[in-house]
Amino acid sequence: QSFGPGQSQIFFRGVSSGGDGLHIGPLPTSSMYIDEIPVTTIGGTVDVRLYDVSRIEALAGPQGTLFGASSLSGVLRVITNKPDPSKFSGSIDVQANKYGKGDMGGSFDGYVNLPLNEKMALRVTGFYEKLGGYIDNIPGTRHFTLDDDTLTDPTSQTFVDVNNNALVKDDYNDVETYGGRAALGIELDDNWTVTPQLIYQHQSANGGYLYDPKKGDLKVTDYLPSTYKDRWYQAALTIQGKLSDWDITYAGGYFQRKVNNNPDYSYYSVAYDTYGYYATYFPDGTGGFLDPTQNAILSDKYRKFTSELRVSSPADKPFRLTAGLFMQHQSDAIKADYQTQGLGSIPTPIWVTPFPGTDDAFMTRIKRKDKDYAMFAQVEYDLMPSVTLIGGIRGFMAHNTVYGFSGTFSSGNLANCISAAAYSDAPCANVNKKQDETGVIWKGGVKWQATPDVMLYATASTGYRPGGNNRRPGVDPFKSDKLYNYELGWKTHFGHVYFNGAAFYEKWKDLQFGLVPAGQNGVTNTYNAGDARIYGVEGDMTAKFGGLSLSMAGTYVDAKLATDFCEVDPVTKNIICTPGTPPAAPKGTRLPVMPKFKGSATARYEFPLGATDAFVQGSVNHQGGTRSFLTDADFAAVGATKQFTTVDFSAGVHWDSWRLEAFIQNAFDKRGQLSLNSVCA
Repeated sequence: QSFGPGQSQIFFRGVSSGGDGLHIGPLPTSSMYIDEIPVTTIGGTVDVRLYDVSRIEALAGPQGTLFGASSLSGVLRVITNKPDPSKFSGSIDVQANKYGKGDMGGSFDGYVNLPLNEKMALRVTGFYEKLGGYIDNIPGTRHFTLDDDTLTDPTSQTFVDVNNNALVKDDYNDVETYGGRAALGIELDDNWTVTPQLIYQHQSANGGYLYDPKKGDLKVTDYLPSTYKDRWYQAALTIQGKLSDWDITYAGGYFQRKVNNNPDYSYYSVAYDTYGYYATYFPDGTGGFLDPTQNAILSDKYRKFTSELRVSSPADKPFRLTAGLFMQHQSDAIKADYQTQGLGSIPTPIWVTPFPGTDDAFMTRIKRKDKDYAMFAQVEYDLMPSVTLIGGIRGFMAHNTVYGFSGTFSSGNLANCISAAAYSDAPCANVNKKQDETGVIWKGGVKWQATPDVMLYATASTGYRPGGNNRRPGVDPFKSDKLYNYELGWKTHFGHVYFNGAAFYEKWKDLQFGLVPAGQNGVTNTYNAGDARIYGVEGDMTAKFGGLSLSMAGTYVDAKLATDFCEVDPVTKNIICTPGTPPAAPKGTRLPVMPKFKGSATARYEFPLGATDAFVQGSVNHQGGTRSFLTDADFAAVGATKQFTTVDFSAGVHWDSWRLEAFIQNAFDKRGQLSLNSVCA
């Protein structure tokens, strides 16, 4: 599910409540790795520019026995090409493209593998990409009534009109990404290698990626500049070797990510202009009034340190063991300012006092820290040459804290303060919570190599996602949720055809759900909303006949609540079920985000053309409609996304060390909706 660059979430097999990856809320349900190191942050998944990559591994289902936290539903691993001391190599790839009626874009990628001696090599990758925009910001005007119809003289109303003329622009949602990767491969001897690696990426985006169909196709009326800047780097060290005939792997990494997000938050003021709360009435002291439009200036600084030591017994023995230790510390320094320009320089407003020296009506300065520790072991035993038993266990500890300030400059928020300030520019700390958890997850299975070309397996496994804290006073912490996965699968090869697949049933217990209850001033709380169950089947098939290659893949997922998701009690602010009161989402409600069916098919034909080797290729991709929100009221307001089918074509030739290709994606211009949302009002 994507809301734009740097704001995507990866889900496996429908394990989504629609509110995953919040700053102070649930961690993502899946984890993303680059080689041996996880790069998923508290807020979500980074966009990784894929170039000079060996392969991508998509490991569906709970992977917690051998992988770290936040692999509740699966793990996506990007495996990079490693330095090679045996030969020099390099490549340059240049592309130009255009979005339909939108703007031009292009990219430049390159790598070089440089042997330094017989035991050492340096591999460096660099990239630059510019994506042209395709959404237009068109002219618009707003008429604010300033809420003063509820004042002493209701016949004397005042108004402020604002427009977005300064921001009108075609194709305004462009993106620029650049960065690189450097890895040094060192062979210490025949048994030990050391690979330090550094990755850096910088991404800047303008505009938004949700458009307003009421304004026209791919058009919006934004009233504030929308910008998104995402910078991250990862420093990693991998050491691999042998002690006797046992394999030893150490992987450690430090990851840092800075995100500055300034969305068009102006609909907040549109909503409050109708409520009678005086939230848009700001006399400037000279007979006029401020433009009441509220800005959201948001920033996060994520840090993540991981360390893992893993040992494996000889792979050629009938009994094989992999065991290790895992540690992860991650944090998010959250800084958010919600301000009306000029608020700090006018007489005291009726409804809010700005923070001294600022235009802030609401401020957040919070540090969230999540610490995870684990011990794990997985064994395989060959009961006979064709039958292997598999078992695994992982014990974990999680320690999570939230500390800082969030609220308005009011007596209610300040009265809850403790003496130490969270940050130098916050008045005090009114949030100080912690949550500790321990637990055990397990895995068991059997693998049968029925013939050299047919392998069948059965797996039962569990995964977990740590719980955490809510910043709102009086709202309980949320506990970890667990996923129980039962799966039958097959991998087969018949002549020219490969056919793989799996059927699965999953039970999701105590699913974590982020919700903004009524009367909470837009503050999101996280609750354990209940249980869900998921049935599904997935498969892929490939075949090759001479120069013709055919492939197809698909998945069907039926994911629904297994219990009622009731309501938030206005006093305790926790989830309760009241007899006679309809639940917010009843048992049997479909889980959001995941379509019931997704599928793709590709045909590729390779053939000689003169002195070149040529190809033509066509692909079709289909995705069913999705439920956009879990709760019935939100879903009724927004509706479902529609199913869509897109078609891609490409053709190319290559000779010697040159390659030339042309492509068209979404050839018939179908509007595939990846997400639906409302904007405050």
